[in-house]
Amino acid sequence: MKAIRRFTVRPVLPDPLRPLSDLARNLRWSWHAETRDLFQSVDPECWAASGGDPVRLLGTVRPARLAELAEDRRFLRRLTAVADDLHDYLTGDRWYQAQPAELPAAVAYFSPEFGITAALPQYSGGLGILAGDHLKAASDLGVPLIGVGLLYRHGYFRQTLSRDGWQQEHYPVLDPHELPLVLLKEADGTPAQVSLALPGGKELRARVWLAQVGRVPLLMLDSDVEENDLGERGVTDRLYGGGSEHRLLQEMLLGIGGVRAVRTYCRLTGHPEPEVFHTNEGHAGFLGLERIAELCAEGLDFDSALEAVRAGTVFTTHTPVPAGIDRFDRELVARHFGPDAELPRIDVERVLRLGMETYPEGEPNLFNMAVMGLRLAQRANGVSLLHGNVSREMFSGLWPGFDPDEVPITSVTNGVHAPTWVAPEVFRLGAREIGVQRTEDALSVGDSERWDAVAGIPDQDVWELRRTLREQLVTEVRARLRASWRQRGAGEAELGWIDGVLDPEVLTIGFARRVPSYKRLTLMLRDRDRLMDLLLHPERPIQIVVAGKAHPADDGGKRLIQELVRFADDPRVRHRIVFLPDYGMAMAQKLYHGCDVWLNNPLRPLEACGTSGMKAALNGCLNLSVLDGWWDEWFQPDFGWAIPTADGVGTDPDHRDSVEAAALYDLLEQRVAPRFYERGRNGLPERWIEMVRQTLSLLGPKVLAGRMVREYVERLYTPAARAHRTMDPDSARDLAEWKARVRAAWHGVTVDHVETSAATPTAELGTTLALRVRVGLGDLGPDDVEVQAVSGRVDSEDRITDATAVPLKPVGGPDPEGRWVYEGPLSLDRTGPYGYTVRILPAHPLLASTAEVGLVTVPSEELVEAAGVLMR
Repeated sequence: MKAIRRFTVRPVLPDPLRPLSDLARNLRWSWHAETRDLFQSVDPECWAASGGDPVRLLGTVRPARLAELAEDRRFLRRLTAVADDLHDYLTGDRWYQAQPAELPAAVAYFSPEFGITAALPQYSGGLGILAGDHLKAASDLGVPLIGVGLLYRHGYFRQTLSRDGWQQEHYPVLDPHELPLVLLKEADGTPAQVSLALPGGKELRARVWLAQVGRVPLLMLDSDVEENDLGERGVTDRLYGGGSEHRLLQEMLLGIGGVRAVRTYCRLTGHPEPEVFHTNEGHAGFLGLERIAELCAEGLDFDSALEAVRAGTVFTTHTPVPAGIDRFDRELVARHFGPDAELPRIDVERVLRLGMETYPEGEPNLFNMAVMGLRLAQRANGVSLLHGNVSREMFSGLWPGFDPDEVPITSVTNGVHAPTWVAPEVFRLGAREIGVQRTEDALSVGDSERWDAVAGIPDQDVWELRRTLREQLVTEVRARLRASWRQRGAGEAELGWIDGVLDPEVLTIGFARRVPSYKRLTLMLRDRDRLMDLLLHPERPIQIVVAGKAHPADDGGKRLIQELVRFADDPRVRHRIVFLPDYGMAMAQKLYHGCDVWLNNPLRPLEACGTSGMKAALNGCLNLSVLDGWWDEWFQPDFGWAIPTADGVGTDPDHRDSVEAAALYDLLEQRVAPRFYERGRNGLPERWIEMVRQTLSLLGPKVLAGRMVREYVERLYTPAARAHRTMDPDSARDLAEWKARVRAAWHGVTVDHVETSAATPTAELGTTLALRVRVGLGDLGPDDVEVQAVSGRVDSEDRITDATAVPLKPVGGPDPEGRWVYEGPLSLDRTGPYGYTVRILPAHPLLASTAEVGLVTVPSEELVEAAGVLMR
């Protein structure tokens, strides 16, 4: 029989065990080994059955066992020690508290998904895992962050396979009362709510759940409340589900509702109000509109409020392709804003203008969330050096007249939260060398260039560690594979072969990620005979563990999974290659720990960063990857291999796959496998062990989320907070009026004449030329502009590369025609073909970059032909 109603019955903990409840409700347990060990000792069987979830554990453990523990002095001493440690962690000063006083009082961090722990399944892939690691690292560093997301009642889907290997999706219902969450409540005990106005006088309400991630509160908005109609209750049903309007409502709730939730949380708890708002990808971009509306309600006009909001906003883009960005029909967005809907006091046309693709090749009727994110943020970044370059190119249409390398999008390379992803055995090995506290600091703060202590670990210990982790992976894979085959309909009698799947002595390769086509799940199958030869090599075999989910609407991705599953089902190789369904955080940790090589073969440059290889590297796993994302930035032959790419212009995709697959097979056959199986005089693979050592000592400190969050604090959050404080209402009005005046007058800005002291088209290195420029400024003055000389090497088409810009100074006042003369030196500091030009840019002390206004004036073509001097 099926229950007509469901309750969550909570255990009553004996008084001595009350601290267990606080420990279970703070998600620090998900990365703190001592806390997890304590919960496991409560009841090892219940702990395993709960999937390592303390809240579920405490809901299932027998009252008699709790009574027994309440009398157990040894357990109570451990409980006290762990509870005291959490208290010290939450209240003591950390890295942030030791920094200069100008840091933000608080930062609000918005993301559509957060991967904190498998016990809170609110993530689909890399974006959510990154967001979770960002919160955890901020907690470790003491950064006063407030996380903001949505609570999806079905989370992301669970994946199984049909008998013929086709992906099946399942959406289990999540009960918030059974998750490590508490409701945010008003002073009178009623649940706090936020609401959004919908067209037709309707309303979308949401309550706010609080997940405590160490020191960081994570606010999660949930529309499944009784006051909503059925349609509105379903707004937060699934992550990345539903049609276009459904998605728009999710993103309005995340951005607009999220700001309102932050205001409510700060009002109820006394937490400092955020000075900086950080939107992790464009999904939360509407947060800027809500903040503009707040300032308009206080008396600012729209343009001034826009400047004030931009000053304190950071936007991070994660996609290297336009297709990865959420775009909505213009009319759909228009219907949800204005007098009959949300933000009624703001002109709908002003809202639409923020997201319109008003650049060449843009779609004039589509509202682009990333475009709005960039227009509402004074600071923006990509997530690796290469991705920064790709982003500047992709969004250069928003800054016409500027070279892509001047587009104001920087980069902060992603990192991973080492305490979450490092195997306990790896941590213990580090603690043995330098002590527990120093190891914790090294993994969390991430402020050293290299981990020299790794050099002191004997080869035997390194190899034994890797073998232990590989053995654990083999055990895990067999258990998961057996469960998968039972779900596919196999009987127990058919599955005896699973006991021989994988071998703890064989080189083990991992490949696990989402399955869009650009990640090329099946590149390894390009030449099946050659792959079989590698898997079954008599002296140097390899074995491969594969996992990944395709989006429910992506049949192409599902076909790739089915193709790989069918190959892995072949009795000839099924002991050497496996596909594990339902890839998630719990499985990922075992894979990162136990694999010897982490394989990544996306189409370059479509991997914005890709962090799975970082997590593997922290466990001594070597990377074998296309030079994309973070690997393009940090690859060295000392700690991995680069798969050559055939990404020339016009390369046929089919041919490219063949070339890159052949390169992958060659590397595995000629470089990777021989290095693993080659033994020295002591019977150990000394050269392999040295690569593991180099990976840990040189790559380890780079890939940390602690390093990443410190970069955000120093390079983005602190300048944004400074700009926010400077942008008081009067300054915001002045800047908005100045921009309007400059835009209106810019047509009158001209470069009229350029001359240098160079008499010939050749000069010696170190020569300094005198540059003299006559410009027209129209209705503007010298205080409104900067006149620059831009110089550098030139290519065959006279384009300046690796440019250097030097400001020129006005000489005297305007001439009778209103023209100004600017002069300055031009230093010839490089040999070879060399050139210069002159340009005029708007200049104001409150601009974050010279490209911010998107205006530039350069010499006319006629003037270039008359005056251009090229140094050969």
